[in-house]
Amino acid sequence: MDIVGFLKSQFICHLLICYIFIVSGLIINFIQLFTLILWPINKQLFRRINCRLAYCISSQMVMLLEWWSGTDCTLYTDPESYHKYGKENAIVILNHNFEIDFLCGWNFCERFGVLGSSKVLAKKELSYMPIIGWMWYFLEIVFCKRKWEEDRKTVMQKLLNLRDYPENFWFLIHCEGTRFTEQKHQISMQVAEAKGLPKLKYHLLPRTKGFAVTVQCLRNVVSAVYDSTLNFRNNENPTLLGVLNGKKYHADLYVGRIPLEEVPEDEQECSNWLHKLYQEKDAFQEEYYRTGTYPAVPIVPPRRPWTLLNWLFWALLLLYPLFKLLINMINSGSSLTLASFAFVIVIASVGVRWMIGVTEINKGSTYGNNDNKQKHK
Repeated sequence: MDIVGFLKSQFICHLLICYIFIVSGLIINFIQLFTLILWPINKQLFRRINCRLAYCISSQMVMLLEWWSGTDCTLYTDPESYHKYGKENAIVILNHNFEIDFLCGWNFCERFGVLGSSKVLAKKELSYMPIIGWMWYFLEIVFCKRKWEEDRKTVMQKLLNLRDYPENFWFLIHCEGTRFTEQKHQISMQVAEAKGLPKLKYHLLPRTKGFAVTVQCLRNVVSAVYDSTLNFRNNENPTLLGVLNGKKYHADLYVGRIPLEEVPEDEQECSNWLHKLYQEKDAFQEEYYRTGTYPAVPIVPPRRPWTLLNWLFWALLLLYPLFKLLINMINSGSSLTLASFAFVIVIASVGVRWMIGVTEINKGSTYGNNDNKQKHK
């Protein structure tokens, strides 16, 4: 196949994959809207239904990673801890260096059966994003404006609401608050110097107040903190576009289980504990760069078939009417009809580019870049 033909086929694959994701996602969002009538009647049933509806959306993204691109993920952990994953509530601390680190976090959740019920601490802007943002609203995701004076009460209330959640859940949190860039790192280390904190080479200073409140509100509900560090072999810098193109990566994920009893209850002591953890993570990261591995037992959790089966279900449901419509339009020979279809294709292409752009590092949040806002919370 010549290069033009290859690019055309790749573009068509992109459109079909995104068509399935967008249309199925909007259908599921619409169904979620109707589940609101259950909230005053049976809150726990509402939650269980929305866990499964959310899985129908997020598992499509995971399918792209583990089935479409064939990306491998090796988990490094303690075998005794491994048997507890998926069987307890946990706070998962993730580093934030890559465009697809959220996707690898979801993959980790999927392998242990908690993808549908996984929670995150996310910026408020994401709640307005169609499909995933709306899905998160029904999952009772904790959104924040990144202004702690305004966020504290809202965040605490949202976290306390999760204390009676009927499903095992993992609460995923990027304590650095934003994705790592050299500019943000430079500013962060200026803050560290001003506050007399040890400097970090591979991380930003953690924002401790959000973590401390999370621990405070979920204590006796969450069993452990999972200290997680993600890297990719051969110094690869994976992108969502690369995954969509079917490029295979190899991720190495270290997870250390820390019983929540070991995390101090006092806010200041909890803050000091988190700073110490990030100093350890920094040394750990340097060791990985030097040796290319983690000092733990490598395990490859088996892929579950449900992400692929879910995607095949939606593909069979949605592609047939699309192809039938396309054939009817071609047979009609109407210039207006064909022009309308071409317009829809252009809109879909722009939508695909926008959704990919959300994950790109060079188009990411400017949070942490402003020298005049150097307070780490």
